Amino acid sequence: MSKSVSTVPDEDGQVSRRLVAIAAGAALGGFLFGFDSAIINGTVDAVRQEFALAPTLLGFVVSCALLGAGLGSWSAGICADRIGRVRTMVVASVLLTVSAIGSGLVVGVWDLIAWRFLGGVGIGFASVIAPAYIAEISPARIRGRLGSMQLLALVTGIFLAILTSALLADLAGGAAQTLWLGLDAWRWMFIAETVPAIIYGILAVRLPESPRYLVNKDRIDEAGEVLRNVLALVDGAVDRKIREIRQTVNTERKQRFSDLLGGKYFFLPLVWVGILLSVFQQFVGINVIFYYSTTLWQSVGFQESDSFTISVITAVTNIVATLIAISLIDKVGRRPLLLFGAATMTVSLFLMAVAFAQSTEVDNVMTLPSGWGAVALIAANVFVVGFGASWGPVVWVLLGEMFPNRIRALALGLSAAAQWVANFAVSTTFPPLAALGLEYAYGLYGVFSLLALVFVWKMLPETKGRQLESMDELATEDGRPNPKFHDSATAPAN
Repeated sequence: MSKSVSTVPDEDGQVSRRLVAIAAGAALGGFLFGFDSAIINGTVDAVRQEFALAPTLLGFVVSCALLGAGLGSWSAGICADRIGRVRTMVVASVLLTVSAIGSGLVVGVWDLIAWRFLGGVGIGFASVIAPAYIAEISPARIRGRLGSMQLLALVTGIFLAILTSALLADLAGGAAQTLWLGLDAWRWMFIAETVPAIIYGILAVRLPESPRYLVNKDRIDEAGEVLRNVLALVDGAVDRKIREIRQTVNTERKQRFSDLLGGKYFFLPLVWVGILLSVFQQFVGINVIFYYSTTLWQSVGFQESDSFTISVITAVTNIVATLIAISLIDKVGRRPLLLFGAATMTVSLFLMAVAFAQSTEVDNVMTLPSGWGAVALIAANVFVVGFGASWGPVVWVLLGEMFPNRIRALALGLSAAAQWVANFAVSTTFPPLAALGLEYAYGLYGVFSLLALVFVWKMLPETKGRQLESMDELATEDGRPNPKFHDSATAPAN
């Protein structure tokens, strides 16, 4: 067995290097999520020129993968329960590999949409299974940090996708220029995703299966072996853990979509909390930065090479912010980080709206006065810091842990699907909004960020340090968020 990082005995398990490595392997699903989402960034202008796309159709090409991701995230839980968490990761790897090759070899806009949609299904699988798997193998006291590894992988994927796009465009002399084998650089940007997709599949087959899945399938001996080898639990603790899991699994077997229904607004109130948390994460406009940033900066006067450089810097900023979140999430708590992030994003988004309102047209080219260009760049990166240190990682951690056992799987799938639909709505509407004026788009995102601040303050329970088997207490009998857990100080440490 690998040497333990923390040798303090704990009924919930020890933190070993092997556990961290397993969580990192699963988190590569987040890397693919980020890479697939951001690789489109460098291709937008070239794809628009190649297929002579109007703004609305261009927006759909960029965001169609998100519809596939919504379908994939909703069905991932069903797939994971039937064939296992690990095999679901392998399915995601295959879908993404096929999509990457198909997207690079397209002959028309509609087959590009089809391949992007297929890849989106794979992303939906990976985005749901990674946080669920990590939550199921992690001790409660570090679940937030291990769960945040998915987001660290995601932002790293965004960075490497943008960097790859920049390097390929530089080698070819432009994204629309021929690079290798008679294929334009933008096509190689899509094909590049085959490398991490294949690596993810290879690593996934080496991961141990989730003990909760094994117990669900009555493979008790295998579940005990995972608990011993991964969490270093002794026999007595293994037996107690399996009894706890068996008790919750018996509840989960009875789950139906109707279990999510209740109250005066169709779904249970706590389910609405998960849905709205997902929607607000997207309605602040973060993915506009990562899908359109290269085009955005060109639209206000920056050269293509400078726009790629700015996008790379923004992606690096996102990585640093996520590292900050990982170091704080299990110390500060989920709610304080979300409140800080929403406040920071609100201020920076409104500042970006003001800056873009100063743009002027010179010789049919939009430009920002030099001072306002600097303001827009700084505000954009402050916005990324605010999101990356809070709403990026924290929302996915919360979705993997906040729901009572009796509805967790279905509620997580529904919330993740809502996130993808919201992402699709924002990404599709940005080109038409930008045509009216960037100040309108970012002003709207600022309003949603302010609403997100109020939502967290009023509605979100704290989950820091709680066992997955005790999450039922977060909701009252009628499914409402329990106000007792709105303050991180009231949540038990373990």
